[in-house]
Amino acid sequence: MKKNRFLSLLLAALMTLALVCPALALEDPQPHARAAIVVYGDTNEVLYDLNAHERMYPASVTKIMTSLVVLDAVDAGEISLNTPVTVSAWAVDLPLGSSNADLKAGEVLTIEQLLYCDLLPSGNDACNVLSEAVAGNAENFAARMNDKAQELGMEDTHFTNPHGLHDPEHYTTAYDVYLMAHAAMENELFRTIVRSPSYTIAATNLQEERTIYSTNAFLSSFFVTGQLYSKAIGIKTGNTDEAGRCLASAAVDELGRTFYCVVLGSEYTQNEDGSWNRWSFSESRRLLEWAFENFHRITLLDQDTEDVMREVKVSLSDEGDYVLARPEGSIEATMPSDYDPKQAKLDYKLPAEMEAPITAGQKLGTVTLTYDGVEYGTLDMVAADDVERSEFLYTVQQVKSYWSKWWVKAAVIGAVVLVLLLVLYIAVVRPKQKRAKRYSYSGGGRRQQRSNYRGRR
Repeated sequence: MKKNRFLSLLLAALMTLALVCPALALEDPQPHARAAIVVYGDTNEVLYDLNAHERMYPASVTKIMTSLVVLDAVDAGEISLNTPVTVSAWAVDLPLGSSNADLKAGEVLTIEQLLYCDLLPSGNDACNVLSEAVAGNAENFAARMNDKAQELGMEDTHFTNPHGLHDPEHYTTAYDVYLMAHAAMENELFRTIVRSPSYTIAATNLQEERTIYSTNAFLSSFFVTGQLYSKAIGIKTGNTDEAGRCLASAAVDELGRTFYCVVLGSEYTQNEDGSWNRWSFSESRRLLEWAFENFHRITLLDQDTEDVMREVKVSLSDEGDYVLARPEGSIEATMPSDYDPKQAKLDYKLPAEMEAPITAGQKLGTVTLTYDGVEYGTLDMVAADDVERSEFLYTVQQVKSYWSKWWVKAAVIGAVVLVLLLVLYIAVVRPKQKRAKRYSYSGGGRRQQRSNYRGRR
């Protein structure tokens, strides 16, 4: 019996503890990289940030911007996707070990083929060819890259070349990489290219038909095996000794949600069993899955939110003393699974009193929602119902309003004083004047008047 009682008390204590303890905060994924960012691409909401605004070297992730500038030139009519371009000797003169698409000096390819050579095998030679085709030389092309970066709001980015080979003045940030990646993915051809595991180039004037493969192990196992990721839709790898292993990636789940992940400065290490761990892929996949599992698009505030209605005092109406104010519209956000609506703070800006008439839907004020120190939006607070005005109360109010003005009081007082003076004059002063006049004409004086009569006596 005592044992059962003890178990009951223990169970009650555990239940009480569960009620009073808040939900565990969302765990920090702590990626194995110098910088990282995870963004919900459909709304540009940053879900995770590790040194995302610190300057880093991008390596071949640069080629996202190279492709953007080329595609802008196509859209502007400067070139077309079918424009034939001859590969120069300068374009294929690359440092030893540089990634390339095996282009030959004098070979002729189209702009579209060169874009595939740029983005799939990460061909530095293809980038050089494209820069010459669009801007005449790499320096002029880099200037266009920087102009595009400014246009996209990439405030901590500067490019010196079209391929990403190391230069101390060639830098960006994880956040800026997201900006250009998101912008590039809005282009249909770019999306098609970066989602392709391979591409076949038709025979050219110098080479037979050949197939090139993507360096993105999420899509192709040609360069790296064991990393295929079914949700991946692109986009670009990068690697230099100074930059480390870099990857800008995007993935879509079964709900149609698109998440972006940028990892800069990760490593390539050997495991105890002799296998190699390419952290840029494993960490990017882990971050993307972390986002898919832990974040959901929800409505934070609308007219159906609990306890969101507010009463506003109403004057000049005999229908009621208050009108209900409700939010108009909704605030939605991608929130972590541990989101607690009871911890959301609502800041109302409503008047202490409103005068009737009030119509349903009329704006009365605003409400702002803040959660964990972040402001998520502001909605108008509108009247839920009509409130008619009482003409009697309105008339009384108008009288009071006019009487409260100093000049009205002065005019009334002046009029009263004039009336009193007039009454005083009529009642006192004027009768005295009349009596005095009658007395004067009645001979009431004692002095005899001399006669002027000259007739017979």
